Amino acid sequence: MNTASNWKDYEIIDCSSGEKLERWGDYVLLRPDPQVIWNTPKKSSYYKKLNAHYHRSNKGGGEWEFFDLPEQWTISYPICGHDLKFNLKPFAFKHTGLFPEQAVNWDWFSSIINKEVTEKKRPVKVLNLFAYTGGATLAAAAAGAQVTHVDASKGMVQWAKENAASSGLSEAPIRWLVDDCRKFVEREIRRGNKYDGIIMDPPSYGRGSKNEIWKIEDDIFPFIQLCEQILSDDALFFLVNSYTTGLQPAVLNYMISTALLDKHPGEVNADEIGLPVTESGLVLPCGASGRWVRK
Repeated sequence: MNTASNWKDYEIIDCSSGEKLERWGDYVLLRPDPQVIWNTPKKSSYYKKLNAHYHRSNKGGGEWEFFDLPEQWTISYPICGHDLKFNLKPFAFKHTGLFPEQAVNWDWFSSIINKEVTEKKRPVKVLNLFAYTGGATLAAAAAGAQVTHVDASKGMVQWAKENAASSGLSEAPIRWLVDDCRKFVEREIRRGNKYDGIIMDPPSYGRGSKNEIWKIEDDIFPFIQLCEQILSDDALFFLVNSYTTGLQPAVLNYMISTALLDKHPGEVNADEIGLPVTESGLVLPCGASGRWVRK
């Protein structure tokens, strides 16, 4: 398992009974997690120091209960000499605006980018699809890449811009686009544009800016095949993230290998990603990632 273990501003303190106890900077949240199917003793004193608790409803969804939490706060993560700053706030369905487990992927591709930019003086173009609040975008930009950030939600793109400003990356070469990812890639194919690295973090289900339907089981493999067409001849990496239980690491490996290896020799690896749990010393699984890297 690839573990995001370099956080200072975030930790999973404990997890039990369908919930995880987390520290986000100075604040402690208790949120549901479907992976936490065990019932272990809740020994941590932080259970009595909650700043907010998201209660799941038996009818689906749920709601926040706030004790002492600001409307917005910031945590940071170091990448290539930059302190990336993420503005957090509790919003719909338990989320805060960041998936901390993705830091293990930020570390991976930022080191690839930084080596090319600093040692080989090569410009690197990266495409971040379903880019959310911009964690991967900022990591790639901090490493020296020119980044195209695409998400169908205007609100998420604005949030990502705010994170870039907080991180001192307002002037970084980032294109911010509110667009349907599939239609954008189709246009890039027609334009003949190419990228040296592609990152995608697709939802299980979603709607585009013009009500386009995305269903990951039906759409992910054809989409990977589309994206292969805009990889440059000397591309560096390709990353696919999945939180869908049906897309196990072996499935990601098979899809990426099938779509890429004929034209882009390299190595494909897929594995679970996770976060360490302080109380138990174990690792909580948080999805899977498939990676292709140039040979």
